[in-house]
Parts: sequence; structure tokens; C-alpha cells
Amino acid sequence: QVQLVESGGGLVQAGGSLRLSCAASERTFSSSAMGWFRQAPGKEREFAAAISWSGGTTYYADSVKGRFTISRDNAKNTVYLQMNSLKPEDTAVYYCAAKPISSGKYDYWGQGTQVTVSS
Repeated sequence: QVQLVESGGGLVQAGGSLRLSCAASERTFSSSAMGWFRQAPGKEREFAAAISWSGGTTYYADSVKGRFTISRDNAKNTVYLQMNSLKPEDTAVYYCAAKPISSGKYDYWGQGTQVTVSS
């Protein structure tokens, strides 16, 4: 069972930056693709960014492309989401998720961290 714990959320003004971290509980992290998702009030959860197990391939939603950067450190079992040029519409609870190679789907989710961007 992989446990994921997000941190780094908070309140920031529009145009500011935050870096989210997601620490995984076990070494299978290094063989899992990782993703960041977000859910704004009254909206469905949506994909934001993902990274392959090696870190060599990244994917972004159009809404965050050019502003957010996903990265990972397999030695630390941690994935990051650097968020720059934040906008009020980025306000949401951000979740990290793990997609093991063995299953091919996001089986494990963190509890989420709140990001609030004020205008």
C-alpha cells in the first residue's frame, strides 16, 4: 500500500508562486508514474500534470502549460509541482496520485492540499 502525503499549499497573491511536494511511503514509488490533479469548489477533479516513472516524460493540462512544472526525485520518493504565475482560477485542492506500472491506473491518492490564489 502506497501512502502519499502532500504539502506546500497555502494562500498566495495572483502572479505568485508555490511549490507542492508529495512524499510517498515506499520504494515502489520509483516504478510508478505520478500525477497531480486538482478540484475547485463545485467542480469535478481535473488533471493538471503527470510525470513518467523515470522523469523523462511529462504531461500538462493546457490550462497550466508554461506555468507549472512537475518533477520527481526517486531517491527521496518525492514528486513536486512548481506553480508560477498563479491565477485565481488555480484555486483548488491539489492531489497527487500514483499509477503503478503493474496496474496502469491511478490507484493511490493523497489527502490533498489547499491552494488559494487571491486577486
